Amino acid sequence: MDLVIKNTRVIDGTGGASYRADVAVEDGRIAEIRRPGEGPRPTGTRVLDGEGLAVSPGFIDMHAHSDLALLRDPDHSAKAAQGVTLEVLGQDGLSYAPVDDRTLAQVRQVITGWNGGGPDDTSVDFDWRTVGEYLDRLDRGVAVNAAYLIPQGTVRMYAVGWDDRDATEAELDHMKRLVAQGMEQGAVGMSSGLTYTPGMYAKDAELTELCRVVASYDGYYCPHHRSYGAGALDAYREMVDLTRTADCALHLAHATMNFGVNKGKGVDLLALLDEAIAGGADISLDTYPYTPGATTLVAMLPSWANEGGPDATLARLKDDGTAERIRHHVEEIGADGCHGVPIEWDKIEVSGVADPGLASCVGKTIAQAAAERGEAPWVTARRLLIADNLGSSILQHVGHEDNVRAIMQHPVHTGGSDGILQGFKPHPRAYGTFPHYLGHYARDLGVMSLEETVAHLTSRPAARLRLPDRGLVREGYRADLVVFDPETVAAGSTFEAPRTLPVGIPHVLIDGRFVIEDGRRTDVLAGRSVRRTTR
Repeated sequence: MDLVIKNTRVIDGTGGASYRADVAVEDGRIAEIRRPGEGPRPTGTRVLDGEGLAVSPGFIDMHAHSDLALLRDPDHSAKAAQGVTLEVLGQDGLSYAPVDDRTLAQVRQVITGWNGGGPDDTSVDFDWRTVGEYLDRLDRGVAVNAAYLIPQGTVRMYAVGWDDRDATEAELDHMKRLVAQGMEQGAVGMSSGLTYTPGMYAKDAELTELCRVVASYDGYYCPHHRSYGAGALDAYREMVDLTRTADCALHLAHATMNFGVNKGKGVDLLALLDEAIAGGADISLDTYPYTPGATTLVAMLPSWANEGGPDATLARLKDDGTAERIRHHVEEIGADGCHGVPIEWDKIEVSGVADPGLASCVGKTIAQAAAERGEAPWVTARRLLIADNLGSSILQHVGHEDNVRAIMQHPVHTGGSDGILQGFKPHPRAYGTFPHYLGHYARDLGVMSLEETVAHLTSRPAARLRLPDRGLVREGYRADLVVFDPETVAAGSTFEAPRTLPVGIPHVLIDGRFVIEDGRRTDVLAGRSVRRTTR
């Protein structure tokens, strides 16, 4: 064998009891699992002593924002060091394929706060336009494997533009063709960001038609739905009803209940989902194990302020009369971009800026930055949006721990970091989600057993992605494996030091090749695109 991990604790991803065994790897796959007393122990060219360690399947990040980071940063330790062996990209309805030249320029500007890649960024050569070409680019070799969701907002930007109106029949046909082409080229489903323009301008009838296309390819719909604040339960119900009409599988992105209006209401969301599942709905969800969220500052604005694209947004912000109207919606009414809840500037922390000259704002709430300047918070937010060309990212401290714990225990739950790697002070979930589940929530708090937690991070997402040979420690499966210490595994990242790598994960393998060895990143680029398969 190429490698034998001996005397280890196997946490196989099923959720069942762990057991001791030797695990042998050959030609990138798990060749043999031998328990004590079952016969001759496997021998290998390399033997790794697993005493005191556990072996699990590689973790699958069901909600990642590494669309450019994978291309820009061959190291990518932010994910590799956590034991992530597969990320799902193209999230929240906004990513970089399919596009034409106009759409690419616009989407690069709009999600600079998520991914970098703004108009002046030359670190990535955007030499693709289709989903297939983007996946081909990943196949040149990246740090970890990646699957892709077709971003519905980008598709609408391409076919309709930035107008808040119904698509024409011809435009709808164009969007359906783009979705079909993306699925044929290997996408696993479609995402939406229904609090982000222009995707939020799509009504349910339009989304249903696109979901029918996705369903015809056995894919799934992954919406960031229309509200995580006021009206959150109605927004979840809308997605359930829509996908049942389209006969499409549903995966709810970063599914939680935030803001003061939803404190303690995680159980209400789970009751809604249980009723739908009992009625035959195919539903799963992902969450990150933290209370704050993260997005861009411009996303807080009302949708009408973003109509027409980023240049039109900046023009509105620069006009005093229009800017006052925006302020009224944001602060007094509750803009749809802020989930229908009047914004609380003391809970909006600047986590990153596109312009390094604005770095003094990072780590401060808008309220703090405004107090230092002796001005109203909206004045500070408006100045920042204009000066940073809409590129600022934020943390939004609006979550509830009881909701986080309730939702993560649900049987259809999977792990997703929603990790934004851009910015001077990103959310620690980008570097810590998976060890935080294992160390803090499983070992320290006992919210779930370690075996059950691993199942949430491995086999359950693999089942949603319909991957026939990943997500379990089983003979014949790909050797995407994590070797970790159950007693010490923990997230190193904190809100004060968010880029700190985890501890207790000495080895990570993809296709049997070490991408993390003895706690250090190797130079191996074993990652490739993982494309849609049919049942």
